[in-house]
Amino acid sequence: MSNKAKENNDKELVVLFRIPESREAAFNLIVAKYQERLYWHIRKLLIDHQDTDDTLQNTFIKVWTGLDNFREDSGLYTWLYRIASNEALTFLNNKKRRFLVPLHDVNQHLSSSLEQDPYFNGDELQLKLQKALLTLPEKQRLVFNMKYFDEMKYEDMADILGTSVGALKASFHHAVKKIEKYITEH
Repeated sequence: MSNKAKENNDKELVVLFRIPESREAAFNLIVAKYQERLYWHIRKLLIDHQDTDDTLQNTFIKVWTGLDNFREDSGLYTWLYRIASNEALTFLNNKKRRFLVPLHDVNQHLSSSLEQDPYFNGDELQLKLQKALLTLPEKQRLVFNMKYFDEMKYEDMADILGTSVGALKASFHHAVKKIEKYITEH
């Protein structure tokens, strides 16, 4: 499906959502269309399946309550990713505050969770990459995941994260350098 067709389809879903009689059906279609992509986007940040499920649920609650006010300045997909990204970062920040631990300790916990995750079926190099990602600051990890795994354009990332393309390119470059260093040292 082309981007133009996807945008039109998303616009139709938003229109249907705003009609009381078709609100639930439209929301269910939005969830069905984006649930898996958002799940994996969040999962790459949170690592843990249960935390990801909870955060995804919170994301869709925010979508349900906010879709009437969606201004359509950006595409629906971009708006959903922005909400999911913010929810994941909020979850990580709350986890740090709740346990009163530094970011390094949270990343260590995520790293050990990754090793014990029954759903992780990657080889040793993939595990090393995931561990390297956990050493990055959250925003760099988010940018790296969106560019490398989701193959997102910098312009779309700028819309989602509310920052400049130049800042994103620099962030991605720094992330790549840190990952390369981690992989060669471990």
